Amino acid sequence: MEAKDIVLDELERIRGSLHRTLDGLTLEESHQQPRSDSNSIAWLVWHLTRVQDTGISGLIGEEPLWVSQGWHAKFDMAADADNDGSGHTPEQVTAFRVPSIESLLDYHDQVAERSKTYVAGLAAEDFDRTLNQPQWQPLPTVGVRLVSVISDNLQHAGQAAYLRGLFQGKGWLPY
Repeated sequence: MEAKDIVLDELERIRGSLHRTLDGLTLEESHQQPRSDSNSIAWLVWHLTRVQDTGISGLIGEEPLWVSQGWHAKFDMAADADNDGSGHTPEQVTAFRVPSIESLLDYHDQVAERSKTYVAGLAAEDFDRTLNQPQWQPLPTVGVRLVSVISDNLQHAGQAAYLRGLFQGKGWLPY
């Protein structure tokens, strides 16, 4: 198995997990927080999608779909390519609202599709290409960046699934 096959598999697992987690969830349930200083399912899914969008955009050298495809407007937010939720205050997380579960999944699906297209086109040696990002030492590679995106996404997808189970009880997620 090649590295790109592993990354493609993980991207699809993340997408599938989000679809199962959000399936049948109401908009109100998606915004529910266990405490006022905790994340909601909607915020977690939006954040992990923004992380994937900005991470892959940086590798491709393009603007995030958040801006280029107008997703920011659909979420009634600013066209800030750097706003992925990192550093949001509890008040910002509580105020965060998505227009619909469908729009949240549609945004993620579009980002995931672009990510998979990019990864599918990588040669084995592309994973070792060093990125010019001197704020990180040692300098990251394409492979390291992809692992960072996947790690972030898996953690937050698991958190979203946990919250659904916390709010609705065990047994909702078929495995």
